[in-house]
Amino acid sequence: MAASSPVPRCRSTAASTCIEVGEVAGPVKRSVSIAGHATSISLEPIFWDALAEAARAETLPLNALVARIDAARVEQQEPPNLASAIRIWLFQRLKAENENRSQNI
Repeated sequence: MAASSPVPRCRSTAASTCIEVGEVAGPVKRSVSIAGHATSISLEPIFWDALAEAARAETLPLNALVARIDAARVEQQEPPNLASAIRIWLFQRLKAENENRSQNI
């Protein structure tokens, strides 16, 4: 019996758009303090890691960065939930970094 080929994880024909997907972990709930009040946030580990990295890059404690994201979130006419706002902020940050990097090439 012949060995089966691995199932491709990417359907894109462009190698630059194909990202190998590792094991995906479910959300992890953590408590953070915003303006002196504890609140729980559920994010996938990859987002917790990215948030911690962003806080280090901005030389802010994690709670301070979350508070800053939350302050911007509540200013919106229809604010998303905090976890969604964090994911959106992280995506926009990465997108801006990639745009800056491509302009410097």
